[in-house]
Amino acid sequence: MTYEDAKAYMEEVSRTGSILGLTNIINLMKELGDVQEKLHILHIAGTNGKGSVGAFIESVLMEAGYRVGRYTSPAVFEPFEVWRINQHNIRVEDYLECLEEVKTACEHMQKKGMVQPTVFEVETALAFLYFYKNNCDYVLLEVGMGGETDATNLITAPVCSIITSISMDHMQFLGNTLAEIAHVKAGIIKEGCPVVTGSTQKAEAMREIQTMAEYKGARILIAEESQIKNIEIALEGISYEHEWLGKVQLKLSGMYQIENSNLAIIVCKEVLHIPTEIIVKGIKKTTWPGRFEVVSKKPLVILDGAHNEDAAEKLFTTLKMHFTNQKITYIIGVLADKEHEKMLSRMLPLAERVFTVTPPNKRALAGESLAEEVRSFGCDAVYCESMEQAAELALANVKEDGVILAFGSLSYLAVLKEAFLSRV
Repeated sequence: MTYEDAKAYMEEVSRTGSILGLTNIINLMKELGDVQEKLHILHIAGTNGKGSVGAFIESVLMEAGYRVGRYTSPAVFEPFEVWRINQHNIRVEDYLECLEEVKTACEHMQKKGMVQPTVFEVETALAFLYFYKNNCDYVLLEVGMGGETDATNLITAPVCSIITSISMDHMQFLGNTLAEIAHVKAGIIKEGCPVVTGSTQKAEAMREIQTMAEYKGARILIAEESQIKNIEIALEGISYEHEWLGKVQLKLSGMYQIENSNLAIIVCKEVLHIPTEIIVKGIKKTTWPGRFEVVSKKPLVILDGAHNEDAAEKLFTTLKMHFTNQKITYIIGVLADKEHEKMLSRMLPLAERVFTVTPPNKRALAGESLAEEVRSFGCDAVYCESMEQAAELALANVKEDGVILAFGSLSYLAVLKEAFLSRV
């Protein structure tokens, strides 16, 4: 199989669409020898923070000397970042080798009268196969959407289940209330396997997690907000005193990373029993692009993947902390199925001017329509036909001490980042 063959095959498979449920992935992995059952998996679900929590744990495990596989989706900056081992993307030759095996398994299924697996199921199977072939000590497995019926949830005995902040998102698939969404996400909790979550979960979500943990006989560990004291914030990062670890330093500077890092600390300390000094070193080394990422200092250009109301609330808090009484130039691109009106309502009070774009995603809201929505809030908005134009106009709009923030969807940040880097 060549890379062109692989692209053609994945395009063909993508016509299957999205199908929630575990039947296909169970049958597919059976064809591949159920290799997922031979991996030590930490399973991560939630609305916001999955990637950051995974990044913190990945860094700590690597600091401890482990070989760490990591599966995240969708790709944001590079196509092969979905599959990583020790922070290195899968090599093309390994991708092609594993995809060939998965494709053959899919063909065997179809000969038996079974349904062709979806793109996400193919990619998930590829992840399990790749990590198994490369002898990973641990695998960080991120849920694609929801939890209970997500393809990643065929695993039966994870090292632990991790549930990050839950909020309203993907309502058309997961439910119209926070309790319904939390119930689906809590579906990753397995019999007798510990589950880790944070004390900042909303009450309805926490009740669902606790109910499911009790039903499954799973020990629940809660990262308490009270464990964090003496927080110091800077664009270069955050430091705080942790009840168990002493001083903890982060390179990541979004306020929401305090909560995410504490979740990772609980997992590493209470589930994996990693020594304190290694946890502190691993947390300090953690990086994760697209999360309050500074790509230029003069002017200050920040990229953040906030794409729903809860993420916007947390981003707003971070902005108020860093930029008291300072107006900000925004670049915004959103997906049409997100609650972008609520995001705009929260974020626009800090806006000096807004430039809108259309993300390169078939679910994108047209930038022209987004600009109209922004204007309905009484804020000036200009639609940009390209990321290059957005970067150019935003830079022209600010002085050297100004601030530009791009947010709304992760799907356009890679192209926008390149546009800025070529101009600053």
